[in-house]
Amino acid sequence: MTLPHIDGEIRDGRHHMQIRVYYEDTDFSGIVYHANYLRFMERGRTNHLRLMGAEQHALFAEAEAETPGFAFVVRSMHLDFLKPARMDDVLDVVTWPVAVKGASITLAQEVRRGGEVLVKAEVRVAFISEGRAQPIPKSLRVLMKADVE
Repeated sequence: MTLPHIDGEIRDGRHHMQIRVYYEDTDFSGIVYHANYLRFMERGRTNHLRLMGAEQHALFAEAEAETPGFAFVVRSMHLDFLKPARMDDVLDVVTWPVAVKGASITLAQEVRRGGEVLVKAEVRVAFISEGRAQPIPKSLRVLMKADVE
């Protein structure tokens, strides 16, 4: 079941998801611990894929038939920490595809507070099936490229 208010929304080819910073997300100085941004961005990528799947259920079913048990796994990640977030901040985690190639997709992500970009990331995810990298099925490639163009 997809709950758009929980999963965020896709606007202009970008997935937006809001997260509130809680005490458990911060370190002793009251700012968000750097590793927690990885969790926030993982939720953003997961919900982006979930919403795309909800909107394009037939394409995901076609991909599942072509490559049973498929998954996306993080292959590499580059992060720039620009400004800190603090407890009670409401953050916008923004995710969008940049490139779709062979067995991988490159996504850009930003964690924002209002108009400020706090963290920027470039994430390369690999498409795997049965434990091995596989070419991304045409149905998913088309869906992802639609967001890139």
